Amino acid sequence: MFPISSNNFVNNPYTVDYNQQKYWLNTHSQPAYNTAYGYYEQPSVNNADTAAKTVVMAGVLEAVSLGLKKASNWFSNKLAAGKEFTSAENVHRVADEMVRKNNLDVHVGYINDSNKYAYSKYYNLGNQLEEVARGKNAFFTDELKLAVAPSNKPSLILHELGHAINSKNVITKFLQNTRRYAHNAPAALLFANALLSDKNDGKKSFIERNAGILGFAAFLPTIIEEGLASFRGVKAAKKVLNNPAGLNILKKNYLLALSTYIIAGLGLGVAAKYTMLENSVNK
Repeated sequence: MFPISSNNFVNNPYTVDYNQQKYWLNTHSQPAYNTAYGYYEQPSVNNADTAAKTVVMAGVLEAVSLGLKKASNWFSNKLAAGKEFTSAENVHRVADEMVRKNNLDVHVGYINDSNKYAYSKYYNLGNQLEEVARGKNAFFTDELKLAVAPSNKPSLILHELGHAINSKNVITKFLQNTRRYAHNAPAALLFANALLSDKNDGKKSFIERNAGILGFAAFLPTIIEEGLASFRGVKAAKKVLNNPAGLNILKKNYLLALSTYIIAGLGLGVAAKYTMLENSVNK
């Protein structure tokens, strides 16, 4: 349950990236509405009214998109500045217990400048561990059976091992896999609308009216799975450590991280709505 990375770690593992700024909410540039209007030298009153509403809606979506990006950056920065909830030794204890109790076939690595090159070479990761070594990323990849976190922010590993546990269950594994395709939601909705809508009735289709909600829904499985991964990490820490105050810090950090995923889902909804709006203008 950490900010989505703009990098694709080995077939899209589950990542944390505090510097992420490219959510789906900014995947579409603003359409040239003045160009579209150029097709109509003397628009009717109804067409002019529709055009005006379209411009207003586009402006609203742009403003929402900008607001979401700023909010995401704020949550990411707060998370990056968050302190560890306990000592590194205690985190290692919890992580080892999670691996043992759940019979996880996964190697756990704590990455720093001293070992990042050895890990990168062995797992053929290129420079993908640079951000991890800097304390700004963590990830789990089921393909490589590897979970890594920064040496200076080891508590991130508990969330990644939560992903590892999720990968062993058919339902939660399905939730994990949906993230591979969620970013295609705007295009998929556009295609579905072209196939299913009645082009002759002059009314907006169900998909057009609800594109924002449907776009967010496409990302909801990822939000749920991220939340569950963090829940597993907190639950394991609670069983191994008797430190209620520390657990509150861990919960706060994970809640900040989950917020960035919720924002990313909202951004995908905005992108879907924007795609529908752009298509209606260019018809």
